[in-house]
Amino acid sequence: MCIFCSIIEGNIPSKKVYEDDEILAILDISQTTKGHTLVMPKKHYENFLEMPAEEFGRLMEKTKDIAARVVNNLHANGCNILINTNEVAGQTVMHTHVHIIPRYDENDSISIQFNENKLDLDEVLKQINQD
Repeated sequence: MCIFCSIIEGNIPSKKVYEDDEILAILDISQTTKGHTLVMPKKHYENFLEMPAEEFGRLMEKTKDIAARVVNNLHANGCNILINTNEVAGQTVMHTHVHIIPRYDENDSISIQFNENKLDLDEVLKQINQD
């Protein structure tokens, strides 16, 4: 059983931010920044690509509500909403979850950097849209 399923079942304690019949939100034990929250479906899906669109939509609606509460109540200046999909992208728990990472300033203990690649955009588009 995955660790998030154990948390959902109550076998492992957590700091619950929100819970309903379908979704659980908990404080991440690593607290990358103050208020770092994980929002997950109670039903096990390895990653969001496996989720039915309707369930993913509900997960994101609730993530938006929780993120607003976290940002407002902790007086953050913004937040990152992050979903890692598969190990290569940094997913360490194979249960769909969304990170809400409040941002207070540019010196927070998280860094997201986009590096430019010179690619043929027409070729990339062709590959994405192939059947």
